[in-house]
Amino acid sequence: MWAGGIMDIFYGRIAEWWPVISPLEEYASEGAEIRRVLHEARPAARSLLELGSGGGHVAFHLKAGLDCLLTDLSPDMLEVSRRLNPECGHLAADMRTLDLDRRFDLVLAHDAIAYMTTEADLRAAFATAYRHLKPGGLALFIPDDVLETFEPGEADAFGGDSPDGRSARAMDWVGELETDGTAMVHYAFLLREADGRMSSMAESHRVGVFARKDWELWLAEEGFAVETVQERTDEDRTPRFFFLGTRPRD
Repeated sequence: MWAGGIMDIFYGRIAEWWPVISPLEEYASEGAEIRRVLHEARPAARSLLELGSGGGHVAFHLKAGLDCLLTDLSPDMLEVSRRLNPECGHLAADMRTLDLDRRFDLVLAHDAIAYMTTEADLRAAFATAYRHLKPGGLALFIPDDVLETFEPGEADAFGGDSPDGRSARAMDWVGELETDGTAMVHYAFLLREADGRMSSMAESHRVGVFARKDWELWLAEEGFAVETVQERTDEDRTPRFFFLGTRPRD
């Protein structure tokens, strides 16, 4: 899905720009909400596995008091995260096939879960989360959209300025829902080096869009006790659904 594929620019060639393109401070509110949900559900949790951790910006706001293992397909994004979260473990792995001899109190799959474009992919990620949870442990899945909230044509602009003199501006544009239940998200990047040199590039990512009822059904069929809540946010967007799955106690 990543290596040699259509996402080589964002998660490969310009991965080192991630802290400039998507500044850490932009994740503070979101991280606080995820931490609130996890803490209220499992206040005694001490370990967390993240599937699709990217540059580690979400983990940065969650890691206090937790033994964290962060996994992602992109070695370049993991290197960015290592610099930000040196106290966390890091592992290059596919969320569909990861199989460790270890169980965790918590498993988190944030927006990277959107790259599961088929039912089989999504179920495989659910199975990975389930087998890595301790009995009574909690998995939290946070897709950007479900079918009921998906809005084609949405466009967002983002970016930032780094203390080292670099600047980045980016935009994403959400395409139409296709007949196979996927959509393309188109990205454009404008990067300014500290010496003023400019570069621009673009690429497109395919994401899966599934109905809320399918998320809940497939999680239950993978063995989870399922609860769905909507996030609390003051951002100007539709609140996302948080899918919580508990692995029953043996």
